Amino acid sequence: MRLSWNEIRIRAASFVREWEGEGYEKGQTQLFYRDFFDIFGVPVRRVASFEEPVKNLGDKRGFIDLFWKGVLLVEQKSKGRDLKKAKVQALEYFPGLKDAELPRFLLLSDFQSFELYDLEEDDRAAFTLAELPKNIDKFAFVLGKQKRSFKDQDPVNVQASELVGRLHDALEASGYTGHDLEQFLVRIVFCLFADDTGIFEPRDIFLDLLENRTREDGSDLGGWLSQLFQTLNTPDDRRPNTLDADVLRFPYVNGDLFRDPLLIPSFDSNMRKRLLDACQFDWSAISPAIFGSLFQSVMNAEERRNQGAHYTSEKNILKVIEPLFLDDLRAEFARLRARKDNRRATELQAFQKRLAKLALFDPACGCGNFLIIAYRELRALEIEVIRELRAHRSEEQQGELDTAVLSSIDVDQFYGIEIDEFPARIAETALWMMDHIMNNRLSMEFGQSFVCHSACNFDPLSRGIGVQN
Repeated sequence: MRLSWNEIRIRAASFVREWEGEGYEKGQTQLFYRDFFDIFGVPVRRVASFEEPVKNLGDKRGFIDLFWKGVLLVEQKSKGRDLKKAKVQALEYFPGLKDAELPRFLLLSDFQSFELYDLEEDDRAAFTLAELPKNIDKFAFVLGKQKRSFKDQDPVNVQASELVGRLHDALEASGYTGHDLEQFLVRIVFCLFADDTGIFEPRDIFLDLLENRTREDGSDLGGWLSQLFQTLNTPDDRRPNTLDADVLRFPYVNGDLFRDPLLIPSFDSNMRKRLLDACQFDWSAISPAIFGSLFQSVMNAEERRNQGAHYTSEKNILKVIEPLFLDDLRAEFARLRARKDNRRATELQAFQKRLAKLALFDPACGCGNFLIIAYRELRALEIEVIRELRAHRSEEQQGELDTAVLSSIDVDQFYGIEIDEFPARIAETALWMMDHIMNNRLSMEFGQSFVCHSACNFDPLSRGIGVQN
């Protein structure tokens, strides 16, 4: 059975812990890559070979450390060795390969760092072993999945804003406006984010549905989206057994994001292309904290050209919330962590419970930027607390910290008032997305799967995001 991306990230975190500090090329390379491919549930022997001999190198005969014909060539070195020389050595193998064997990807590694080259796209990614879990999706080709590249521009949020803005402009030009347009775009951006961050599994099923099941002229795209939104709002046990298989694999999203009836636009080929362009962007790089800025700019073309006019930056948000409460909490945690007496663990547990009882309220929350950053920072602090608690437990006691109760902080501790419906809906969605991101971080930190605190609930009453008209 194919692993979900959440499970793959968790396996990657375990791989990091297993191989930290290791690095002997001759003795450990094959075991290293057997474990690496096992992250994806793929036996390395099914796709690649070790010490593949290469001829036609003049008078020399070489051996490729790991070779997956047509896909991947690996040049492995011992820990601390120069990867620039490794690249030169790897490229020397290419003249001895047949055209059909030439790899798209080149991987250089010294066990503790990686350099991955996409030779077709002329793209390079460099990261350490510790950073592998958050970069694991760069190896999607191991699963036979090669998403078409879409070059990000800097800053990434401006690019995302422009992509959604183009879709917005095309929809508006067709006569699709007002409340329906706003709600439709919130749903679409949720799907874009979910497709790239593990909410939808496997990754890219939204892109696949639109790209492979809808007509190029866009005539049936609205119908597919209408059925998808209805399915996302329907529990698994209430879905008809005649439902299309490609739609059936989308998860149930509990709450009101997809609940209310919505007039769906009629697409043409240009509108379909603009939606696909947005799908091909990597939305995992977008922080939910900038969703408000993104949507405000999307709704007004002039604001889109003057990005940030109505956006409180993360830096400025931290200037407010750090002296307000975060600095004191961090200082208290530092004091507790430094304790050496037998009350240390008890006091840390009491501190975690205190974090779970905090209530944060923004009386004019807008798109929720303050609440989202505050939630992220509290969850990050709690992860440090949990790490300290686990570090001083025996191996037998580690199992007592069930993943389901690892985190006590809940989105229901966060409250806001916003007079306009649209920004309030953005705040709800973005806060849940940040919850998902922090759950993934918790899973990678402790090597266990961790699910949404609120069962994917988007109800504004239970979510703590108030809407007043």
